[in-house]
Amino acid sequence: MPTFEHDRLFIDGQWTAPSREGGGVVEVVDPATEAVIGHVPNGDTADVDAAVAAARRAFDPLITVAERRDRLQRVIAAMEKRLPDIADLITAEMGAPVRIAQTVQTQVPLAVAKGFADVLDTFEFEERIGNSLVLREPYGVVGAITPWNYPLYQVVAKVLPAIAAGCPVVLKPSNEAPLSVFAFIEACDEAGLPPGTVNLVSGPGRVIGERLASHPDVDLVSFTGSTGVGARVGELAGQSIKKVALELGGKSANVILDGADLATAVKVGVGNAFLNGGQTCMAWTRMLVPQNRYGEALDLIESAVARYTVGDPRDPATRIGPSASRSQFDTVRGFIERARRDGARLLVGGAEPIRDIGFFVAPTVFADVDPDSELGQEEVFGPVLAVIPYADSDDALRIANGTPYGLSGAVWGATDDDAIAFARQVQTGQLDINGGAYNPAAPFGGYKKSGIGRELGRFGFEEYLQTKSLQLKERA
Repeated sequence: MPTFEHDRLFIDGQWTAPSREGGGVVEVVDPATEAVIGHVPNGDTADVDAAVAAARRAFDPLITVAERRDRLQRVIAAMEKRLPDIADLITAEMGAPVRIAQTVQTQVPLAVAKGFADVLDTFEFEERIGNSLVLREPYGVVGAITPWNYPLYQVVAKVLPAIAAGCPVVLKPSNEAPLSVFAFIEACDEAGLPPGTVNLVSGPGRVIGERLASHPDVDLVSFTGSTGVGARVGELAGQSIKKVALELGGKSANVILDGADLATAVKVGVGNAFLNGGQTCMAWTRMLVPQNRYGEALDLIESAVARYTVGDPRDPATRIGPSASRSQFDTVRGFIERARRDGARLLVGGAEPIRDIGFFVAPTVFADVDPDSELGQEEVFGPVLAVIPYADSDDALRIANGTPYGLSGAVWGATDDDAIAFARQVQTGQLDINGGAYNPAAPFGGYKKSGIGRELGRFGFEEYLQTKSLQLKERA
């Protein structure tokens, strides 16, 4: 595997050396081999300041929709050409199996990007309400902080609507998976955006992320990551009364109602829980099953899990690759060990290492999980599924709503109407009904500690717009 060396940040339309002499680099490690496969610059607050200043100079609140559309389409075209290479980088830097990297990790971001272009074609930026003319205007300079689990998707979900809205961006990628983000910025460079429209500063979150969140010239901070770090971003942003959009953790419930197609619900539910090695904020990591079908469900789960091959993410037969980093590997194994001590029954898998090299965790399922235990409450971010029996629909609803999170989930019923009636009572931002397909135009975001605001489609686009009303004198 070749190494990927980046020694420049992207600021004000130029690949620029970091400001700090001898500031060092960020090592990028292949989690399947534990080999260092690349480096990116270790930026500093001075680099953030330079990038924000460039973005501020680039901000034009009167930018036309035609110019925004042109910029957006140029970025999408340049990105699309690079998708095969970006897929390879994502497999290398965070261990996504090649089949996932070539589809979910790259084709979904492309669909999301094209969705923002569609929104821009139809959005009404001016509206008459009585004697008022209501205007929707660019919010200003955006600080975007993205995670490692879906590195291209998360960047596209923030940078593309910002461009469509006319907002310059300063982007800070995750240190665990920055290589694909640098490839995306190369596409932005090729697209010929005006200087300062998109800027990239890599480095430690406690330096780059905190400066972005607190910077007085950043108008909006969009962050995706853990709830704990999101709280810190919100705290810093609040000091200068800037807008925050937070997409945070989840502990989503897959609720299988009595009368549902159990075999399909289990099969799809296991696949969702283990997608991307379980490193998905919206993963359905709690499977709620009626007590009278519990034994049957456990048998179906064991059969389904047996098909999830763990191995080299470059092998097309692999369905689960490694955890993205040693720290995540250790975190997941810690959850598994504590769940056993807490009394959950290990059905499949476990914490034992399954390879001598690489951060591989076996797909793991616990039965008889106490809904109030750590495993029933906290996000693991690994291939770990908690199965919870319930007595009746009221009990299922209590369990489904009984965590601090509310990001995603699913409901399966004998009919769509049955599932929808239950879903209306679930405190979460998005629910699949009887296997409903993913929709990149639908709003995505959470209730409770899962976040603030929405991403994707029209709702995600509107996060980057200010609202102004002009009160007009009525003509005689």
